[in-house]
Amino acid sequence: MTSRRDWLLQQMGIMQYQLRRPRVLQGEIAVTLAADTRLVIVTETPPGLQEPLIRDVLHTLHLQSSQVMMVTPEQLQMLPETLDCAGWLLGVESEQPFNGVALSSASLNELISSGAARRALWQQMCNHDSHLFPHP
Repeated sequence: MTSRRDWLLQQMGIMQYQLRRPRVLQGEIAVTLAADTRLVIVTETPPGLQEPLIRDVLHTLHLQSSQVMMVTPEQLQMLPETLDCAGWLLGVESEQPFNGVALSSASLNELISSGAARRALWQQMCNHDSHLFPHP
């Protein structure tokens, strides 16, 4: 249902704009993606990059910690609509389009305790090896 004001503006041919991300203007801090970021890890509670399993994944992908960004799902919404890097959804779901590869796994605690969850993550990495791993 449109208001009288909206109807009048429409009749006068005045286009109204609707903010795509109004939360940015509501006092939330904007999140920017560094130019050298190659992997965005999305998780509810970001672990440290020194967590052994995270370190192993970064080592396997030949990534330095400076090339990795950890964000929450709320912060992910504040990044550009398409990201030119790989993404790792660590225990969360998201519709964010990554121009690279989007890996999806169980939460970190589940990955640590479940061999099947780790195998599923490694399998995804192997399936996307041409996009994830540097080739000479």
